Amino acid sequence: MRFFSEYIWRFSLKKKEIYLTFDDGPTPEITEFVLSELQKHNAKATFFCIGKNIENHPAIFKKIIDGEHSIGNHTQNHLNGWKRNKTVYINDFLECKNVISGAVEKSHNSKLFRPPYGKIKKNQAKQILKKGYKIIMWSVLSADFDTTISKEKCLQNVLKNTKNGSIIVFHDSIKAAEKLRFVLPKVLDTFSKKGFKFKAIN
Repeated sequence: MRFFSEYIWRFSLKKKEIYLTFDDGPTPEITEFVLSELQKHNAKATFFCIGKNIENHPAIFKKIIDGEHSIGNHTQNHLNGWKRNKTVYINDFLECKNVISGAVEKSHNSKLFRPPYGKIKKNQAKQILKKGYKIIMWSVLSADFDTTISKEKCLQNVLKNTKNGSIIVFHDSIKAAEKLRFVLPKVLDTFSKKGFKFKAIN
């Protein structure tokens, strides 16, 4: 996957900085739990939001903005790019873009995109990059969405693989909630004690 050099997989190895990202929200209770935990550690993060979830939960979306976290486009309907043609996929991306633009002030409207499932065709990516977006992937997958692994295994996935500049994927979703509630406080506590800063992607 590393040959996709136009995508961002990690940041500088020189700085003790970690980039937490949360996909698929905003989701009632779960996103609010995440925001509360981040605040305890003065941590910033990036939320890749689904457009229809923003429309359904505007007050929670506003809490993300008010917490000075970054926002990313995660398509309107969580589309798998490998299973959609370019026109359908880009229209869904644009629909989410418009939802985000309508919900935030221009000054806060960052141009970040993460493809759902990490699946995107080259012609789709080309269009999105052309619009000035950065395509953000990851270097650490927590697998909090995976029902076949334990919450302890999920925690180890993060603790063992996180280094300077790591981009970590979590999910503020119902499916991931149980593991997220267990793992996130421990990750924040462990790396804070090691002197890491948790930063939002700009």
